Amino acid sequence: QVQLVESGGGLVQPGGSLRLSCAASGRIASFNAMGWYRQAPGKQRELVAGINSRNAIDYGDSVRGRFTISRVAGKNTVYLQMNSLKPEDTAVYYCNADLLAYNGGSYKRSDYWGQGTQVTVSS
Repeated sequence: QVQLVESGGGLVQPGGSLRLSCAASGRIASFNAMGWYRQAPGKQRELVAGINSRNAIDYGDSVRGRFTISRVAGKNTVYLQMNSLKPEDTAVYYCNADLLAYNGGSYKRSDYWGQGTQVTVSS
């Protein structure tokens, strides 16, 4: 069973920084992509940042230039460095992974989600 374990959320003042981490564990054969999404109250879930197996990176427009996603080479772990945080960055942040993993008796390519970690930006 694949699990995504997130950490690093919390309360920070505007202009501050936080670093989120997400580690995938289980019988994983290959990594296709991992990333972060967020969902604020009353809003749809949106892409924050993603990185694929070729290290191609994509950012949501609202975070480009402030957030940086990185991946640990050879490990199914990604980090999201969040700088210059704004109150509008307040949301639950979810880790997402597109993995080839053992699931239900065979290796399958599937989408996995973490449990979410709260990020609150407030003075």
